[in-house]
Amino acid sequence: MSVVALFTDFTRRGPYVGQMHMAIARVAPHLRVVDLLHDVPAGDTEAGAILLDAVAGSDRLPVGTVVVAVVDPGVGTDRRALALEVSGRWYVGPDNGLLALVAVPEAAYWFEVVWRPDRLSATFHGRDIFAPVGARLAQGDRRVLRALSGAECPPAATPVDRHRVVYLDGFGNAWTGLRACDLNANCSLAVGRNEPIPFARTFADRAPGLPFWFENSSGLVEIAVNRGSAGARFGISVGSAVRVIGCGGRDA
Repeated sequence: MSVVALFTDFTRRGPYVGQMHMAIARVAPHLRVVDLLHDVPAGDTEAGAILLDAVAGSDRLPVGTVVVAVVDPGVGTDRRALALEVSGRWYVGPDNGLLALVAVPEAAYWFEVVWRPDRLSATFHGRDIFAPVGARLAQGDRRVLRALSGAECPPAATPVDRHRVVYLDGFGNAWTGLRACDLNANCSLAVGRNEPIPFARTFADRAPGLPFWFENSSGLVEIAVNRGSAGARFGISVGSAVRVIGCGGRDA
């Protein structure tokens, strides 16, 4: 059975996530729907792109999965609705850079969503376009799409600012946009005028109350305080700049 995964900035407050579920159920009530993440920083398409790649890159998904990704501050404008196939996995979302980082160049095929419902809200395309199209793709129906080629496709490489906090989780840990594979254990981090933050592999490697950075389970650099909140300790918020220092004598 195919899976539809929802990735949005809607939060759990209000009816929006439930309405997405119902839109899918109207098309395909048998589909399994997974709520992947619903507290992407509001309207932050760059943070959304980094998080989508980290938690739902094609190598993390079963073949046939459809990810409906909605961080859409331009909803209701003339921005396109897109679908992207990467190695048998599908992504559906707005043409605003949100899907850029999951588009593995050698395996990415872009499509424009041409289907529209009879009644279309100007402010909720997640419910009215992306969710129903995701459900149709999960059933193998591509009639809702038009293949794109050449200049019609989004840019192959979209630069993003990874030197910032992109997410604060419920523990107060700060996810940065930095990829852990680009750093080493000699690197420290600096956030604002706070003390340098060293590397540790696990929470147990640091005494309670001490800060550190580590490679999180999604491959990103995450800042934490053992048995504490990095957000509260350092006054961190989404968008806070993160500087890499002391990597073998070279700062980044």
